[in-house]
Amino acid sequence: MLLLLLLLSLTHDGQPQRVVGRKNNGSCACEVNVAAWSFPVVKYEGVLEQVQSCEGSLHNLQEQVSTERLPRIQALVNNVTARLEPFQYLHHQGLYTALSLRLLGDELSQLETDISSLHSQSKTAQTQKLSVEVGKLRRDVVRMKTSDTINMKTVKEKLRYLKNSAQSCKSIPQRFQRYCLKGLITNISDPIMTKVSPLGKSYISGSWGKQAQFDSEGQKDSYWVQTLVSGHTSGNTLRIYQSYENFMASANYKDFTFASSYTDSKSIEGPSSVLYGEALYYHCYRSADICRYDLNTNEVQRVTLPGTGVGFNNKFPYCYYDCRANSDVDVEADETGLWALYATVSNHGNLVVSRLVWDNDAKTLNVSQTWETRLFKKAVSNAFMVCGVLYATRYVDEFREEVFYAFDTATGKEDNSLALPLEKVAKGVASLSYNPTNRQIYMYNDGYLLAYQAYF
Repeated sequence: MLLLLLLLSLTHDGQPQRVVGRKNNGSCACEVNVAAWSFPVVKYEGVLEQVQSCEGSLHNLQEQVSTERLPRIQALVNNVTARLEPFQYLHHQGLYTALSLRLLGDELSQLETDISSLHSQSKTAQTQKLSVEVGKLRRDVVRMKTSDTINMKTVKEKLRYLKNSAQSCKSIPQRFQRYCLKGLITNISDPIMTKVSPLGKSYISGSWGKQAQFDSEGQKDSYWVQTLVSGHTSGNTLRIYQSYENFMASANYKDFTFASSYTDSKSIEGPSSVLYGEALYYHCYRSADICRYDLNTNEVQRVTLPGTGVGFNNKFPYCYYDCRANSDVDVEADETGLWALYATVSNHGNLVVSRLVWDNDAKTLNVSQTWETRLFKKAVSNAFMVCGVLYATRYVDEFREEVFYAFDTATGKEDNSLALPLEKVAKGVASLSYNPTNRQIYMYNDGYLLAYQAYF
């Protein structure tokens, strides 16, 4: 009798093997083909050869990476790291801000409103041109929302140019035309006066000059000195001489105290102030404000400078060679009136120019116009205003500065080709200011008071 037995074994293809058995002498006998169960030596050797080949290739690749490619990759990383270091510094200093499309749109909307208002007040060819250009910029911003073919930084620079142009369209005093038709400064004389600060040359920071307003009555011929006495960064007193002769003789002066202490909110921070009319204008202590101290009433009025992240407390001082401590905000006067020079985070630490206006009826200090330049403030040793033009200086050597840059608020144009020397008697320049009444430039030079004549 044949018996069918299912053996618990598998063939080479993984299927159960079925064999037939016969009864023989009381036992069951069958023939089984064990070749189907034999170890796949040939396949094993083939796989082993492939593994050995892969191990060899991997070893060769590791050697190639470690001896050739890895050093090149490391060198590339080191190079990129070195190139990024300056930008990391600027980032940590808060000089770069994210380019936000939403904020860009908000700025553009404000500009459209300003230009529309200007055009409705005085329909000129210039306001019409601005309206057309801002319309083109609006289309570019709309396209930016759907594609990346337009560089946001380029659009922001165009927006800066249009904003400056719109500011230049606003009205300026009529006397500007009487005094400012000769163009840029062409030459600056050697020092025509050198004098030590009244408190001595150990007081290295401060400012000084002559009354800067044309029609001032009570202070028409007066000279003044404002010395920083607390750590060369702050002060609270002003000294005024009623004439040039008194100033040179250090006689017949009057001291004014406009704050109760060096750290009072009404005290002065930084080596920059100007006597304009019956008031001293200066940077208010530890703030983004400009203060006005009235000589007659002893009252202090203030206004906050526009811009995001206005630098003060030594964030954006004048530098170039050595940083002048707390010289973040610079107050100036020229033929057109009063100015504030400073830097903001939103303008990446570049100089910003704002025009100040005192409303005598409302007794308020206001900012009427603001321009943004592309000149990094910490790359400048000092600056001053002449006929609505910003002039910036840089360090040359211990006895010489150089006027190298000009920005015209009337046109928004920059000039980097200037090379007007300014001689000095000490290395550091605390302040520079121009006086429109006699066209002289005054320098507070590490405790020395120097005056120059400007030529056009």
